[in-house]
Amino acid sequence: MQISVNIFLGFFIFKSFGAAPITDTVIYDSEFYDIPLGELPHSFVYDESEQSDQLEAEIGTALPSIIQESYSSAPLAEEPEEEASTPKLIDGSSAQGSGVLGPQTQDDLPTCLLCTCLGTTVYCDDHELDAVPPLPKKTTYFYARYNRIRKINNNDFANLNNLKRIDLTGNFISEIHEDAFRRLPQLEELVVRDNKIRQLPELPPTLTFIDVSKNRLGHKGIRNEAFKDLHELQHLYITDNNLDHIPLPLPESLQALHLQNNNIQEMHEDTFCKMKDFTYVRRALEDIRLDGNPINLSRTPYAYMCLPRLPVGNLI
Repeated sequence: MQISVNIFLGFFIFKSFGAAPITDTVIYDSEFYDIPLGELPHSFVYDESEQSDQLEAEIGTALPSIIQESYSSAPLAEEPEEEASTPKLIDGSSAQGSGVLGPQTQDDLPTCLLCTCLGTTVYCDDHELDAVPPLPKKTTYFYARYNRIRKINNNDFANLNNLKRIDLTGNFISEIHEDAFRRLPQLEELVVRDNKIRQLPELPPTLTFIDVSKNRLGHKGIRNEAFKDLHELQHLYITDNNLDHIPLPLPESLQALHLQNNNIQEMHEDTFCKMKDFTYVRRALEDIRLDGNPINLSRTPYAYMCLPRLPVGNLI
């Protein structure tokens, strides 16, 4: 009987404790460490089933249905393309309309597409050209080195009134029209070295620099007084051309004369100086190269009396 009473009382106490509501919850957030439990804004009750349902709901609704539908069905908005900048060409025109990249070449390509145009300079080096391409009117510097150009025609540089430098080094040029360069009012530098030129054309008086080295001018390639009227000429290079004489007269402005590796055998006493005027001094001409010629410079000592420096060459 006593045993039955004890069992009944134990069962009653256990049931009472199991039914008692949980009012105290352990808080681990440091924000609430110093706050009494009774003053908490709400209770943190852990319910495993409820937490599991809530987690599944959150996973299933990571993107709201409206956003999901919009994301999957609506096409992506295309980003506006950047408007291409309008390139400015050598003559200042824009890339709209015809001929914007320079005149058309024989290959039906604009010059500034076939070559490279930077500012007023046109670079056509090493492009296997067999002729001078049509150039924009405001071209100032033109380079067409190491191509296959064989001839310079009368109109290749026509109406290029701003052209100051032409460099045609390393081509196969054997013929230049007589008036190819003469009508260029601002041409200052002409470089046609390493070609097959047999005759120099008429040259404009504005030239300050001429390099026609490594050609085939020989005995008749430079006409008489070819440089007489070039009053601005400062550098004249005619090396490796099989010349047998020094082209006279030379302008007073000349500073450098390179004639090495030719066939010059003699020199007159008035080649550089004035034999009738012993007070004449030619101070500008300081660089004369005659080495590589079969000439003995010691035979004409008075030819250098007016010069600031002796020519370089054979003195024995």
